[in-house]
Amino acid sequence: MRTRRFLLLGVVTAVALLGAACGGAGDGTDVNGGATPDQSPEAAFETIEEGVLTVGSDIPFPPFEFREGGELTGFDVELMEEMATRMGIPEVSWVDTAFDTIFTQLAGGRFDMVASATTITEERAQTVNFTIPYYEAQQAVTINAEETPDIQSVDDLGEGDTVAVQRGTTGEAWAQENLEPEGVTIRSFPEAPDTYTALEAGQVTAVIFDEPSAVEEAEAREALEVVDTIDTDEEYGFPVDPQNEELLEAANEALQEMIDDGTYQQIYEKYFPEAPAGSVAEEE
Repeated sequence: MRTRRFLLLGVVTAVALLGAACGGAGDGTDVNGGATPDQSPEAAFETIEEGVLTVGSDIPFPPFEFREGGELTGFDVELMEEMATRMGIPEVSWVDTAFDTIFTQLAGGRFDMVASATTITEERAQTVNFTIPYYEAQQAVTINAEETPDIQSVDDLGEGDTVAVQRGTTGEAWAQENLEPEGVTIRSFPEAPDTYTALEAGQVTAVIFDEPSAVEEAEAREALEVVDTIDTDEEYGFPVDPQNEELLEAANEALQEMIDDGTYQQIYEKYFPEAPAGSVAEEE
């Protein structure tokens, strides 16, 4: 059962407080039930568990979600934890789950929100709601420089090559639409790290995946190299339970406040010190 939480309490004047104490017509609302001019309305939303924001995520996916010294961290993680605080929710409960079913699970009520480097698409928006965008993304081509040094761009991929992607991602969709017609075999894996492990082992020619994750994996695996990027004009948003419009509104307000006051940019620069193009914060 969902439990109701209240936040964003309106600021009231001393006169309004006195009227509220007396009851009757001075309770801060007009005859139609709306807020009076000197009082902002209460914004109410529900979560699955009282005092807890339940968040689904496909972990690990550095630098967005990963474990460091046993603790969960990452760009998405820090943003979500700060958003929860600003929404008045004391605790965030993270649920590790498969990416290819994460949207149906959210729509089915297993989570309140999802934080998993998720591109906003029309197809996904038919199943879940999305917050305002918080990251501008593109795809990348990663190769095994010891096995296929001649592959230096997506244009070098053709008949006889095999490209690894993660199942259910926009990288998979792009590869199926653009590379399969050229004779490239698309091999889908359930988890992101598996694609790079297959590339290390020489089982596939290349990996097509979100650029930030590709860079992290290439830095951690000696033979791998990011050789090309694909501008897919993607934006990430946090998926929200489609039955919870109030939570969506509160999340958007918290995220926008973080962008406006500089908190978002501080967290961004921590994880992307050399990649300013992905930030959604407006430059001064």
